[in-house]
Amino acid sequence: MKIARLAISLLTATMLTWPALASAAEYQPEPYQQGKDVIWLPTPNELVVKMLDLGRVTDKDVVIDLGSGDGRTVIAAAKRGARALGIEYNPEMVEFATRAAQKEGVAGKARFVKADLFEADFSEATVITMYLLSSLNMKLRPKILDLKAGTRIVSHAFDFSEWKADNTVTVEGRTAYLWIVPAKVSGTWQSTQGELTLKQSFQNFEGTLKTGTGTVQITNGRLNGEQLTFSAGLSQYSGRVNGNHIDGTVKGAASGPWTATLRADNPVSSPKNP
Repeated sequence: MKIARLAISLLTATMLTWPALASAAEYQPEPYQQGKDVIWLPTPNELVVKMLDLGRVTDKDVVIDLGSGDGRTVIAAAKRGARALGIEYNPEMVEFATRAAQKEGVAGKARFVKADLFEADFSEATVITMYLLSSLNMKLRPKILDLKAGTRIVSHAFDFSEWKADNTVTVEGRTAYLWIVPAKVSGTWQSTQGELTLKQSFQNFEGTLKTGTGTVQITNGRLNGEQLTFSAGLSQYSGRVNGNHIDGTVKGAASGPWTATLRADNPVSSPKNP
């Protein structure tokens, strides 16, 4: 009789727990399944590794994956020690990826949230990864260009149109692109060498340097995040942009430190030309 009661108890317990177990196990993402804005296709693991290499991801980074799907990029970043967040609209995908992170032992570093990419706040990121369509990249581009200068953006397959990539990597015919969000420098700056007027197009810029002896054209103007370099006449300038101030050095016809301050009546504009 005791054995019969025990058998009934075990059967009852199994029946009570089975629906939850089945629910947790039944969802499996399928390639080409329809999502909110795109169909889902996973990035091959080999390319995930190269994308994180391209973005120079370390344990000092905060990595945010836009459209994180099954969570593989977030999990790979977490295994490097980075704090990683996946933003995904499909709640079943969020649960699937969360379980995967637990199985891989990185639940403390990898987190997933159900959210809309176009409403989410990803300003904390030092690295953003994505595998979206070009149209979605372009919709996100203004928001991305407003991120902190130096933020690295890595995209599988799709680019940002005229904002050219700073670097690329190709694995078995698949290309990943890297951009480094440039500081904003368009405007008129008062420098130790004279009046510096800059016009920016993403990570490139041109302009003039007006001194007491004349005006020279700015050439080879380039931004790498906050780092700035350009030539003016026979001199080569380098520096770091810190909001409305630039500190750096100049070499060539004149050598030494140089600084520039943005004129209060002429605030910087977007990294893209109007």
